[in-house]
Amino acid sequence: MVGARAVVDVQGAVAEGFEPVRDAFVRNFEERGERGAAVAVYRDGRKVVDLWAGSADGDAGEDGAPWAEDTAQVVRSATKGVAAACLLLLHQRGQLDLDAPIGTYWPDFKAAGKERVTVRDALAHRAGVPALDTPLAPAQALDGGSGPVALAAQAPFWTPGADHGYHAQTYSWLIGELVRRASGGRTIGRYVAEEIARPLGLDLWIGLPAGEGHRVGRIAAAEAPPAPAAAGLRARPKRNVTEAYADPSSLTRRAFGAIDPLPDENDPGYHAAQLAASGGIATARSLARFYAALIGEVEGPGNRLFAPATLTSARTPESEGPDRVLVVNTRFGLGFMLHGPAAPLLTPGSFGHPGRGGSLGFADPGEAVAFGYVTNGMQQNVTADPRAQALVRAVRDSLR
Repeated sequence: MVGARAVVDVQGAVAEGFEPVRDAFVRNFEERGERGAAVAVYRDGRKVVDLWAGSADGDAGEDGAPWAEDTAQVVRSATKGVAAACLLLLHQRGQLDLDAPIGTYWPDFKAAGKERVTVRDALAHRAGVPALDTPLAPAQALDGGSGPVALAAQAPFWTPGADHGYHAQTYSWLIGELVRRASGGRTIGRYVAEEIARPLGLDLWIGLPAGEGHRVGRIAAAEAPPAPAAAGLRARPKRNVTEAYADPSSLTRRAFGAIDPLPDENDPGYHAAQLAASGGIATARSLARFYAALIGEVEGPGNRLFAPATLTSARTPESEGPDRVLVVNTRFGLGFMLHGPAAPLLTPGSFGHPGRGGSLGFADPGEAVAFGYVTNGMQQNVTADPRAQALVRAVRDSLR
């Protein structure tokens, strides 16, 4: 029950000065309904927080196997930041033009009035195709081919480039297919493995390899905490947001329902599928290390991912204001959410991506901080989780 004090055995370590993060992590279990989770923080390319606790099974509670040092977790939309980095690396290496029409690389995408949609539009959620007229069944969504075909044929819901709206599910096929075509045929899972995960030594996948399934925690729905344990966040969503999610005909429901019914996220088939919008699996330390490598060297020279110009582009605002899908004001750079009321991060200079239900990864170049949080207790939130926000506030306190 949320609010009941739980006894939690926290494993791992924090560097001197970052004790507030450990305290907040413990309170997440005592006050905010946490079941199993991990958090990691890098500062100046060095790991300063690495904590884990609870059960690896979100359904089992204290009776489940304990969360281990190497437990990985489905991170839902926190995957989008990793996927965006793939396109930006292709651009950085001269293999992709951000301002070219998507049809330059993917000719079939030109159909139904999408001839002028650019790669930049895709990354900034301005492509106008956040939903499908005919949702995909789970088997179609996971097969690697049906999604791109359906998206290429889809007519836009608004004039592409003129507005923005969160591409909750269709981002998988939009970004994944662009990576495949611009990289010479590599799937996004292979690209992540070869260009990001292996060079950095990350336990991070879009498409879990055979033999790694035993490490993945089981996710489950969890009750969100009431105020004041909600870490200063709005306890109830605004009425128009609630109505949008309740209305089957709304673009909000249709965007999140582009796969219908939703797949079982605990199924090995889902873990193996390469869904760039929602299917990533990672440890907290790997998510934090990934973001640390976007902004600088990580525990040694030669492993920085983004050149300074790419970093600037990634976090320069491309979309700001009312979001036609999320029905709140959102801010996006090139594939990354930016700090704002809908997605509060560390400072106004932060960029990253939350995952619906809890997970969060981001970096803050000004503070030289990178952050990763993963959980198996999926609470009812999209962009701002009270447990993640409590940890972010504790990081902020540690920097003072």
